[in-house]
Amino acid sequence: MTPEFVIEFVKEAVILTIAVSMPMLGLGLVVGLAVSIFQAVTSIQEMTLTFVPKIIAVFMGLLFFAPWMLDQVMSFTRRVIENIPMYIR
Repeated sequence: MTPEFVIEFVKEAVILTIAVSMPMLGLGLVVGLAVSIFQAVTSIQEMTLTFVPKIIAVFMGLLFFAPWMLDQVMSFTRRVIENIPMYIR
C-alpha cells in the first residue's frame, strides 16, 4: 500500500461524502435563502420560521434522494470490500 494509493482512496471517499451530502445542503441553502428574503420583505423575525421549512425541505429531499445516496454508498463499500485482498499486498 503506497502513499499515493492512500491519498487516492481518501480523495475518493471525501468526494463521495460531498456528493452524497450536496443535495440536502443545497435544499437547505435554497429554502433558507427564500425564508430570509421572505422575512426581510415582511419584517417578520420569528426564529421558528427559519428552521421548520428547512427541516421539512431536507426531509423531503432525503426521501427523494435516499435511493441514489444509498446506491452510491453501497457501490463504494462494495468496491472497497471486493478489493481488500489487493489492499493487503
